[in-house]
Amino acid sequence: MQFVPYLNFDGQCREAFDFYAAALNGKVTARMTFGESPVAGELPSEFHGRVMHAQLESAGAILMGADGPPHSPPQKGLVNIMVDTPDEAERTFKALAEGGEVGMAMHETFWAHRFGMLTDRYGKAWMVNCLKTPGG
Repeated sequence: MQFVPYLNFDGQCREAFDFYAAALNGKVTARMTFGESPVAGELPSEFHGRVMHAQLESAGAILMGADGPPHSPPQKGLVNIMVDTPDEAERTFKALAEGGEVGMAMHETFWAHRFGMLTDRYGKAWMVNCLKTPGG
């Protein structure tokens, strides 16, 4: 299991991650816009230029982030839990969601065998990911 900080932005994710890469002597190793994703046709065109997912790596550490829907208040951030198996994803998600609120039910996506989002009983936001390709 790996815990990865995940930052949310309102249209500034690309700029922020380029800044962080320079400031942290790292490299942006992944970046996909909503328009480049397999779900682009299901989204309004104003989403297409926004970053669906970005990943920065520096000195063995990982930082992830994305832009939310236009003009929505960005979350302060959340913790992305990376697990190795779908069973571990299901168990972890169920345990954290107890007494909390599920934002996106655990399901398969184009990038993950299992993915889900929730806010725990203490008001903290979490994502649980079991990637199809290890490391993102």
